[in-house]
Amino acid sequence: MEQPCYKCGQPVEEGIAFCPHCAAPQIRVILPDPTPALALAADSAEAGATTLPASHTVPVLAVPMHWSDALRPCALAALIATVLMLLGLNPFVAMVSVGFLAVVFYRQRRPEVRVTATQGAGLGVLGGLLWFALSSILGALVVLFMHQGGEIRTQLIQKIQQAAAQTQDVQVKAMFDRLQSPDGLEFLIVLGLVLAFLSCIVLGGFGGALGGVVLGRRNRS
Repeated sequence: MEQPCYKCGQPVEEGIAFCPHCAAPQIRVILPDPTPALALAADSAEAGATTLPASHTVPVLAVPMHWSDALRPCALAALIATVLMLLGLNPFVAMVSVGFLAVVFYRQRRPEVRVTATQGAGLGVLGGLLWFALSSILGALVVLFMHQGGEIRTQLIQKIQQAAAQTQDVQVKAMFDRLQSPDGLEFLIVLGLVLAFLSCIVLGGFGGALGGVVLGRRNRS
């Protein structure tokens, strides 16, 4: 059986690979029409998009948080909280404030980042640690250059004596007497620093989480 050559039109027997007249190849592969496959893929993607649960979707503006950019905002928050404490702000309120301010300043630096409560708590902890370091250094400098060590020791002894006067237990009174010794006073100072360190972590993290929740609601509204 013969068929015309698609190039020169001369008759060519079926099964011959090349035309004897123009040497044009006679074996051609006909590809199927990709339109149905593309339409089926588009329909599948559209169906998957409509049935995908909301928990598996990612917001368009969700940007990962860069902790390398968090040091400066947290340091600024620690500095402001320290100044406010020196002006009379309660130390515990300052610890909460430093966490909240750390989130505020970080959001100003990176407005495209949505800070969650967990990330806000991390910023608050970092700000609280910086606040503890800064306030401890300032306190040590005040004691050193203003020679307030004796005054602080006198105040501690007075508070211990006031607490001892409120109890009649002999063992408790003996414990207060030991705390008035130089070793006891050093123990109280170290204990106070440890409690302040832990308070900075807890309250700073709380303030940061609060900042993340408040600013997160404001962004959604």
